[in-house]
Amino acid sequence: MIVRLLILLVLLLPIPAAVQAQVEPKLVPDVSQRNINIQSRFTGAELLLFGAIIYPRGVAPEGKVDVAVVLRGPTEPIIVREKQRVAGIWVNAESIDFRSAPGYYAIASSRPIEQIVDARTAAIYELGLGKLQLSPTGEIRSEEVRRFTNGLVDLNQRGGLYAEKSGAVDITDQVLYRARLAIPSSVPEGRYTAETLLIRNGRVIVADDSVTVTISKTGFERFVTIMAQDYGLIYGAFAVLISLFLGWFAGFVFRRL
Repeated sequence: MIVRLLILLVLLLPIPAAVQAQVEPKLVPDVSQRNINIQSRFTGAELLLFGAIIYPRGVAPEGKVDVAVVLRGPTEPIIVREKQRVAGIWVNAESIDFRSAPGYYAIASSRPIEQIVDARTAAIYELGLGKLQLSPTGEIRSEEVRRFTNGLVDLNQRGGLYAEKSGAVDITDQVLYRARLAIPSSVPEGRYTAETLLIRNGRVIVADDSVTVTISKTGFERFVTIMAQDYGLIYGAFAVLISLFLGWFAGFVFRRL
């Protein structure tokens, strides 16, 4: 009788966090390129996000798992202005300041997001273009925030900077996964984070964002960018001199013809 009580007491004790961590699977994510260089002939790139799911004891549990991968960055403040036509002329009207708008955001998932997680979970992890948390400044009505957010998302979608791809993550034997995301030529420089989420039964059981990708300009493009950002006066004067020289040279050629 005493032995049975001891066994029952052990079963009722809470499982330590370290033991629970060993029960959950682990992700081993990676990307095809850690550094993407923007040069004069850069027309965009395709980034492959892939990895493996490591299960305890090497056995996948029963039931289907889903994977979502998110690539985002760099985050910076932005002012979104609305255009209105007044007397036949388009002018700036209302505007909203967002504190943390990603310059690039792309998500790929094995199934549509609304089929694998509920709205609350999607909002917590910002899964989907409709769940981005842009943090507007000031006291603004929710309808206004939604309207400007949708406008910013639509603008970046048309420019290839925002994308949402359902069914674009391939999972093999519930162990290996891969997805491809397009990087447009207009992508901003900076540090990007590739996050992989393992989802089962509507719950995110693993979220790993340890993979970073750096996108930067090289060669003459980098020289021009540094001059424009850090040495604006010299850059402006140099641009004016080049314009004057080209104008003089064109006039000289036409006079000789």
